[in-house]
Amino acid sequence: MSVDEDSRWLEWVTKQFETIAGDDKEIDIDEFKTALKVKESFFAERFFALFDSDGSGSISLDELLKALNLLIHGDETDKLRFLFQVYDVDGSGSIDPDELRTVLKSCLQESAISLPEEKLDDLTLVLFESADKDSSGSITFEELKAELENFPEVMENLTISAANWLKPPDQEQKKPQTPRYLTRAYWQNNSRKLLFLCGYVLLNLMLFVAAMLYHRKGGGWFMLAKGCGQCLNFNCTFVMVLMLRRCLTWLRATWVVRILPLDQNILLHQIVGYAILFFTLVHTAAHIINFARKSQSGGFSLWEYLLTTRPGIGWVKGTASLTGVILQLLICLMVFCSSTFVRRSGHFEVFYWTHLSYIWVWILLIIHCANFWKWFVVPGFVFLLEKIVGIAVSRIGGLYIVEVNLLPSKVTHLVIRRPQFFQFKPGDYIYINIPVIAKYEWHPFTISSAPEQPDTMWLHVRSMGQWTNRLYEYFRQPESQAVCPKQLATSLRKQRQEKRQQKNQMFLSSESQKSVASNQDDTIKLTMFRQNGSQSGSASDPETQVSAKSGENHRFCNIKCYVDGPYGTPTRQIFASEHAVLIGAGIGITPFASILQSIMYRYRMRKHTYPNCSSTGCENVKDSDMRLRKVDFIWINRDQKSFEWFVSLLTKLEMEQADGEPEGQFLEMHMYMTSALSKNDMKAIGLQMALDLLAKKEEKDSITGLRTRTQPGRPKWEKVFQKLSEENKGKVHVFYCGAPALAKVIKAQCEHFGFNFYKENF
Repeated sequence: MSVDEDSRWLEWVTKQFETIAGDDKEIDIDEFKTALKVKESFFAERFFALFDSDGSGSISLDELLKALNLLIHGDETDKLRFLFQVYDVDGSGSIDPDELRTVLKSCLQESAISLPEEKLDDLTLVLFESADKDSSGSITFEELKAELENFPEVMENLTISAANWLKPPDQEQKKPQTPRYLTRAYWQNNSRKLLFLCGYVLLNLMLFVAAMLYHRKGGGWFMLAKGCGQCLNFNCTFVMVLMLRRCLTWLRATWVVRILPLDQNILLHQIVGYAILFFTLVHTAAHIINFARKSQSGGFSLWEYLLTTRPGIGWVKGTASLTGVILQLLICLMVFCSSTFVRRSGHFEVFYWTHLSYIWVWILLIIHCANFWKWFVVPGFVFLLEKIVGIAVSRIGGLYIVEVNLLPSKVTHLVIRRPQFFQFKPGDYIYINIPVIAKYEWHPFTISSAPEQPDTMWLHVRSMGQWTNRLYEYFRQPESQAVCPKQLATSLRKQRQEKRQQKNQMFLSSESQKSVASNQDDTIKLTMFRQNGSQSGSASDPETQVSAKSGENHRFCNIKCYVDGPYGTPTRQIFASEHAVLIGAGIGITPFASILQSIMYRYRMRKHTYPNCSSTGCENVKDSDMRLRKVDFIWINRDQKSFEWFVSLLTKLEMEQADGEPEGQFLEMHMYMTSALSKNDMKAIGLQMALDLLAKKEEKDSITGLRTRTQPGRPKWEKVFQKLSEENKGKVHVFYCGAPALAKVIKAQCEHFGFNFYKENF
């Protein structure tokens, strides 16, 4: 920090200290624990003891500033000395195994990581043996320093980063001088959307001016009302066109997707919705002012103009004003209930039911305006046709939920019997209706199984609202077994099916051994294992094994459901990419679960077709199904349990690459756990070092069991994207599914590096 920044920080810390210390101007241990915001008292007590240099049992301002000055302005040796003193609990000048175990146990609790005691012992021993260079039975300061030199990234910013009151206020990143929306990269990456919006604005302007000129004899306010009315004719129809999901899904497979921003249809739908609200407010206000002027000159009063049919305004028995007031209220209600605040606060049903008022809006618009039907007739016919087709498709096939698994963090895994005619692409989503949960409600969810899985399809539903919570609770309650009357018959049928599949699998395995090499045989077995295991729903499927440990969390059912879809998403562009980066946050992994399975299936089929080609040679093989040369999968989770959702699937994908590739892995995974403290935090350094060492020794991660090491904290996106750009595997396409806030960060980085960005939304 500069002198100026240092003085400002000193003043700020002093103020923070006075707020915490109170009248006695001293911080005791309880105040220190509260201010530090640590989960475990071990670190608070150790830091307090080291800050309290005179051993008085309280920390003065001078003691605090002295300690902070060392941690922030001190050199690496000073910081390492402080770290060593934290670990040296008894103050003997060395760290023995029991002290190290105590520290690592507190590290695990602080990072919200749960491991068995045996694993904690393994972590302690592997770190102790690595650091105890002379095998003396204890770790000295010099040995700890030498061990840390093997982890250079740890020393980049070694600090206590547990409490905001210990951080300099200038640590926040400075915003770039040039606004993002004025950069060349932004305009290049959003060219289709921006050109479309320009055309949309221009068309509205032309309609507005034309209507005003046509009614110029009626006066200024009347002209304004008519101009907005003409724009409403167009927008109230166009807002429907943007939600013709079947038509948009079909267009995504044509050349139109390269010209029109079809992947932005939800965003454009929202923009048009706000435009409708704006034009409606101006249209209504202009009419009210016009009616007020007329009422002053005699005739009808203002309330008669607005709330009665006496003035005879409108082409259907003078109902224009009355229907206009109702339309104004309905449109305001729809826009308000469509806001993010309502939809993402656990009240999706409010949005769902109020949005159905669009039917009344269109009916009232036809009555309200003499010309609206001319705009509405063609799109309305297509919309009606889509609905009829959707209802017909959803009622054909007799779909049933045949298996339910309750996963951590209140995620419900549904296995649905898949009809033969139901075809979908990886990443597609469907609307599902489960009458026993809610008879008339339809909710969208991404299909998490691959299209190559023939007899069933999966949905993973996170409990975040009323309907999803009811779904989870319905299957969680023991009495829900009563709604599975065919449980015994279903179980018997599945056992028989499993036996038949095992025989078929043995036959296919023996045949494949005669025709292909052993590595190809393993691939076929894994593919058959993935497909047959999911069909049987038995313990042969690793995904089932995880959830089948308790009968309460795993059961066979035969519950009727209806499905509308499938509908396409931006992820359909993945197989046309060369280097795809899939980023899932939390349950946002669901579209990528399907995509990853399909990608690896196609990749192995391509390797099977060209068995003698090297990795580089296979990269150059271009086929109609997949042009991918490299896939990076990034999964960000808040806690450890969330990784259990798809850990068995990811394990299988790693196994398919166990033989290695000459030019590096085709599929590379990156796992991040945000609740875990970063490697440069003093409270987590030892743990992260131990996890790294044990992962190298056991060749698997202690947190997830995967070969891929789980990284603590959040990704440093600039470094991640810089590495991706340096790999030179072709044009990078980034696909994201998760929270909108993170989407903005990732999109900004994509614009900076010139990557294409696609966001999953429906």
